[in-house]
Amino acid sequence: MQWEVVIGLEVHAQLSTASKIFSGASTEFGSAPNAHACAVDVALPGVLPVLNRGAVECAIRFGLAVGGKVSQRSVFARKNYFYPDLPKGYQISQFDLPVVQGGQIVILVDGVEKTVRLTRAHLEEDAGKSLHEDFHGMTGIDLNRAGTPLLEIVSEPDMGSAQEAVAYAKELHSLVRYLGICDGNMQEGSFRCDANVSVRRPGEPLGTRREIKNLNSFRFLQQAIEYEIQWQIETIEDGGKIQQATVLFDSEKGETRMMRSKEEAHDYRYFPDPDLLPLVIDEKWIGEVATTLPELPHAKRSRYVSSFGLSAYDAGVLTASKELAAYFEEVVSIHPEPKICANWVMGEINGWLNKAGIEIADCPISSRSLAGLLVRIGDGTISGKIAKEVFEAMWNGEGEADSIIEKKGLKQISDSGALEAIVDEIIAANPSQVADYRAGRDKLFSFFVGQAMKATKGQANPVELTEILKKKLAG
Repeated sequence: MQWEVVIGLEVHAQLSTASKIFSGASTEFGSAPNAHACAVDVALPGVLPVLNRGAVECAIRFGLAVGGKVSQRSVFARKNYFYPDLPKGYQISQFDLPVVQGGQIVILVDGVEKTVRLTRAHLEEDAGKSLHEDFHGMTGIDLNRAGTPLLEIVSEPDMGSAQEAVAYAKELHSLVRYLGICDGNMQEGSFRCDANVSVRRPGEPLGTRREIKNLNSFRFLQQAIEYEIQWQIETIEDGGKIQQATVLFDSEKGETRMMRSKEEAHDYRYFPDPDLLPLVIDEKWIGEVATTLPELPHAKRSRYVSSFGLSAYDAGVLTASKELAAYFEEVVSIHPEPKICANWVMGEINGWLNKAGIEIADCPISSRSLAGLLVRIGDGTISGKIAKEVFEAMWNGEGEADSIIEKKGLKQISDSGALEAIVDEIIAANPSQVADYRAGRDKLFSFFVGQAMKATKGQANPVELTEILKKKLAG
């Protein structure tokens, strides 16, 4: 029996403001518990929230970037629920009138573009955090995170696989970092996803969804959705029914488990917050923010394809982060062969970064240094194979390409006279192989290339060497 999968994501992006959304307390991560919990955050009697203008500007930037409607009037509401890390007994969020309505994100899956519609994006405050370790069976409450500004971005249920959901989450992650509104640090909880998953038979109404909460890595997002899809299908095929619920993903067991039955909006008893006036955003402010928007990932990818002649895949890899894209563009500005630059940035640079577990910002080889190495390949000073040896030395801090090439004597041998002498020696030393080659065993050509490279310690110019070998072996 064929099944259709329906997925929508709710993403919480922590906004990159210095202070919280309704108080002046710091949003700094990693401080001692409750070091940044002020009177507003802990809900002492008589305190009043004051909206952070910077958080609103972040929301405007996002709305413009996704082509959504930035509401000129939006309202903050109280979302009522009781939990130990929520001192007020309610969370200030937005419900009927969010700050951003609509918009879209374009994703690329298996070379095919797909548009995922956005329902809304709204501002809200984060809750605190319950700590369960090292408390001798008790739970500690850290309110440093309470009041941290969030932009909750809600998609339509337009995704039909875990692969599409991950592609959407990665595109959104890239976008908020390009915009400078979120640092995207998933380990610290700055960017976390909730996935609403349901299955149905083709042509039938939408199935009952289950929401997987707080997924803080793309790998867990994929694993959780794939498990949930399979679980729902097996449950229905075995005669069971799906109950609407909130579930958690156990990354160690690779499975979801029920946390609680899923609440509906009326369970939260939303009502406008009486301490906050409606948020009014005029056209002038929206226009001012629009002038500060950077080139966005989708536009940058299109430019890389049209201007640099790169494939859509290569363009996608290079624009995954604005820092990597900036690095690549600096290399291209010095070495005018985009495909070669792209290959080295995606191959050697990304490979060594992954192996070292560091980001491009901490790369020990600057963009100018890499370009200098590529210039030496292009002008024939070194071969591509030798370049990898030079690259490793550069990574290890041994200097620039030119000094390493000089110090280690790695210059490519392009002198035809010197190469001819080496080839003559190899032919003289291997008469039977020469006879076999001339008798039609063409595959032996690689043997002679190998011998010549061995004799020159890999420094023979491969183009020159090939021409000389063909001429000499022809007799």
